[in-house]
Amino acid sequence: MFGSIGMPELIIIFTVALIVFGPRKLPELGRSLGKSLQEFKRASNELKHTLDEEISLEEKQRFAPPPSTLAAMEVAPDSATSESPETPETVARGQQQS
Repeated sequence: MFGSIGMPELIIIFTVALIVFGPRKLPELGRSLGKSLQEFKRASNELKHTLDEEISLEEKQRFAPPPSTLAAMEVAPDSATSESPETPETVARGQQQS
């Protein structure tokens, strides 16, 4: 549970804490330590969530075509038909359709 800290080490740490802080302050100290750990975990999870959101937004922007490309794609089909020069083939097709 605590990595390389075993049961004898935990007993020694608890005994020293009991001697230093006394039996009355130890429960209060444990509560404040628990609240601090809970707050740290919450802040850590919030930071991770924010970073994940930023990364996903960055990936969406990286793989999406730039707005100027989209505008050029919308204009290109219209401009291609109106600006294309009339060749003898296009004139002949127009006359055949009439």
